[in-house]
Parts: sequence; C-alpha cells; structure tokens
Amino acid sequence: MPVVCVMDGERALWRTLATYLTGVVCILDVFHMLERLWQAAHCFCPEGSDEAQAFVTQRLKRVLEGDVGRVIGGLRQMATKQNLRGSKLKQLNQAIGYLHNNRRFMRYDQYLAAGYPIGSGVAEGACRHLVKDRMERTGMRWVVPSAQAMLDLRAVHASDQWAEFQQYRIDAESRRLYPDKQLIDAAWAAAA
Repeated sequence: MPVVCVMDGERALWRTLATYLTGVVCILDVFHMLERLWQAAHCFCPEGSDEAQAFVTQRLKRVLEGDVGRVIGGLRQMATKQNLRGSKLKQLNQAIGYLHNNRRFMRYDQYLAAGYPIGSGVAEGACRHLVKDRMERTGMRWVVPSAQAMLDLRAVHASDQWAEFQQYRIDAESRRLYPDKQLIDAAWAAAA
C-alpha cells in the first residue's frame, strides 16, 4: 500500500514533501479545491444563492469524476462569454490558477477508486483531539521528550488499549527487575 499525503495547495509543503519522500501519492485536499469552486461561483452567482450551490455542485461532481481540465476550461470560457472584468475577473483567475497549478494532485476519480482519502478533515480532527485538546491548555509548556511521552499515553488511552498497555508494562518491568525469575521458578518447581 503506498503512502498517501493529503495537503492543501501550499507549494512549500509539496516541495518539502518531495525533498524527504519519493513515491508518495500526493492529493490536494478536496475541501481546499472546493473553496476555489465557491470562489469561482461567486464571480457569476450571488453568494448564498441556490444558483451558486448548483454551480459548485455541478463542477464538484465533474472534478470528482476526473474532469478537472474541462472544468478549468469551462470557467475560462464563462469569463470570456460573460465579459467578466475587474475584481471578479481577478478573483476567477485566482481560482483558475489554483486549480490549474494543482490539477496533477486532483485525480479524485483514481484516488477514490483506490480507496484513498481525499480530505484531511478526519486526520486534522484526530490531531486536535489527541494533541491540541491535551497539550495546549492554559499555562502549559512542554519539552519534546515529555510531550512525546504524554502523547504516547494519550494515544493508547484514546485507542481503548489501556488495559493491554498496562499488562505489557507490568510484564516488561517484571522482566527488567527479575531477569532470572524463570530460573528461580524452575528451581523451586524442581525442589518441590
């Protein structure tokens, strides 16, 4: 199973990833892409309108089906046909530029067929639950070893593996404190 990385369109993140890892399936977070579709919709439709909702829904469906290039081309055609000017044209060009620059990370039809995640919300929520809710309370200061120990324990607890962890810890500590316990037990059994 390949490593899958879901990120926003920040170029520095992609460059850093490419520096440290190869062979990674890179995916643009679908919600970041969706923000740009809304940005484009508001160039043609009033904000909060049913028309804007339909505009985004139609294009999102096409993007998820692997038709990113045609969605981008369609947006460009709409700008020309509707003679878009000024700030709306600038806003649309920003959305189009974002989609164009990230289209190689938007093969959502292939990602979904392979069972890959296309949004980072679940991972972000887990990080918030696991890390932020515990580590960022008022007045807390952490050094890396202590923070890592706390996060390790919190992950075990959050995974409902606390009882198994405690038994493992007791067994490991017993082996460390009494490395010859098996020999002593065998000697006692032979003497009896």
